[in-house]
Amino acid sequence: MAEAERSETEAEPGRFEALRNRLRLLYHGRTPGAIRFQFAVLVVDLAIIAFFIASPILQDQRLFLWLDYSVALLLVLDITARGLASTDIRRWLKQPTVLVDLFILVTLLAPLWLVNLGFLRILRLWTIARSGFLWRPLRKKGLHEWEDVGHAVVNLVTFLFVVTGFIYTFFVRDGTGIDGYVDALYFTVTSVTTTGYGDIILPGVWGRLTSIAIMIVGITLFFRLAQAIVRPYKVSFPCPQCALQRHDPDAVHCKACGHLLKIPDDGE
Repeated sequence: MAEAERSETEAEPGRFEALRNRLRLLYHGRTPGAIRFQFAVLVVDLAIIAFFIASPILQDQRLFLWLDYSVALLLVLDITARGLASTDIRRWLKQPTVLVDLFILVTLLAPLWLVNLGFLRILRLWTIARSGFLWRPLRKKGLHEWEDVGHAVVNLVTFLFVVTGFIYTFFVRDGTGIDGYVDALYFTVTSVTTTGYGDIILPGVWGRLTSIAIMIVGITLFFRLAQAIVRPYKVSFPCPQCALQRHDPDAVHCKACGHLLKIPDDGE
């Protein structure tokens, strides 16, 4: 009897480790099955982001809570699976992207209490970009030079919709629906591009301060996007000698210290 119980106890950790290895292969592997799984996860994530963008104007609909809790369930499953797929769960939990995802999950589980923070859910787009799922198709096709541009676009789009949600929630809403949301997006874009038509303005001192912050951060992100498009392509490969991170794709020696480099052909 004791030997049977001991064998069952030993089998449990074995099954648990097998599950973690399986998830690790699916999330980080390069096999055709893993690629299909990652693509499916990416499609679901993009659908969730579309829901997050539309959430401010869907909150008064009857189906909103059902959709909200369904997305929360998907996010719980994804966070749990990613945690099990990590090699060090405690270290993984301390990553900024994981903390953002956990915050988003809290807003989904308490949508009525945290309704004014719902606009921050679009930060999920930033966490997906940081995970690398968005860029694997580019790497697979050898289009590494567009990854920096992609990161800049994601940062700009995330900022635009976070600010749009913030303005809609705190300055515009009051039952304005889709028209109010478009007005918030229009004001955000005109402020970020410093066009400043002046037909829509935010009232009061806080409105002016918000406009200033949008213009400063927005023009910085636009500059970052332009820089990513124009500047020559570099690969990320830390020099063993001086730790310089970026080099020309065909570099043989580090341009900072002259140390011999061994950059992989695929640039990864």
